[in-house]
Amino acid sequence: MKAIAYFKNLPADHPEALQDITVDDPVPGGHDLLVDVHAISVNPVDVKIRANRAAKDGQPEILGWDAAGIVRAVGAKTSLFKPGDRVWYAGALTRPGANSERHVVDERIVGRMPDSLDFAQAAALPLTTITAWELLFDRLRVLDNAAPSQRSLLVIGAAGGVGSILVQLARQLTGLTVIGTASRPETQAWVRELGAHHVIDHSKPLTEELARIGFDQVSYIAGLNQTDKHFPQMAAAIAPQGKIALIDDPAAIDVRLLKGKSASLHWEFMFARPLHNTPDMIAQHELLNEAARLIDNGTLRTTLGEHYGTINAANLRRAHAFIESGKAQGKVVLEGF
Repeated sequence: MKAIAYFKNLPADHPEALQDITVDDPVPGGHDLLVDVHAISVNPVDVKIRANRAAKDGQPEILGWDAAGIVRAVGAKTSLFKPGDRVWYAGALTRPGANSERHVVDERIVGRMPDSLDFAQAAALPLTTITAWELLFDRLRVLDNAAPSQRSLLVIGAAGGVGSILVQLARQLTGLTVIGTASRPETQAWVRELGAHHVIDHSKPLTEELARIGFDQVSYIAGLNQTDKHFPQMAAAIAPQGKIALIDDPAAIDVRLLKGKSASLHWEFMFARPLHNTPDMIAQHELLNEAARLIDNGTLRTTLGEHYGTINAANLRRAHAFIESGKAQGKVVLEGF
């Protein structure tokens, strides 16, 4: 089958940073599904691994942790899906990624693809939806209750992939006042379109920007990027006994800044459940099915931002470079081989 892989850590614009290759079809075992991949999207995790994780013993490293496709075959222990089912998922870091014609994935982290979306629209969502859902409901422990409240959520980096779905979830499923950050007119317009009550500029001090719209403090903060830069302002902006959740990889932050407010810090890493085979791993199957229902009834929408054409090495190199630029709005998707 066709696949795209890297053999050495190279800049995205290098012609060998990602290469078109041919490999054997994977074989599903146990709880696995064998999926014909129709569309994929690109995430910061792809970029980070391509740049930093060495290929093993000259073997190809296949990336890709967002896919939408059709089940081709199932393992002996499966019970949730059958051949012919349309599915969407993000997969697991410990297995080859989905940048290939066919892919194996544990069915417990796979969901039913929304009926109302095509494959490209669906592929934009799984990883970011799982991340945003777990951050909001599992880490910050926000109640899934749309009744108006006095609590507020600040989403730093709201125009990116995770932010684009997190703003929707918070606005549609909770009573929080949602404040998104974006620094360019087009990304600010995008965040407003997704449902944020307010949009502020994260290129300016967050506390000053919050004061400008009438907020001294916020109940919750989702730090999605540049936490190294923003953390002192986050600590100043969080309310006493508030909660902060992070998804990026800051080099160093001083968590002592949170002590005086008894504020708590949480990490969200959507690969943790499959990485550790946790007893509640099937929660990702369940939340993807619920997200599909919310999309089909019009509550949520796809966050597809750019369609980069067919799935091949040249287009993926271009997508990686765009993600590295920090200018992505929504998700970059590729479709078909």
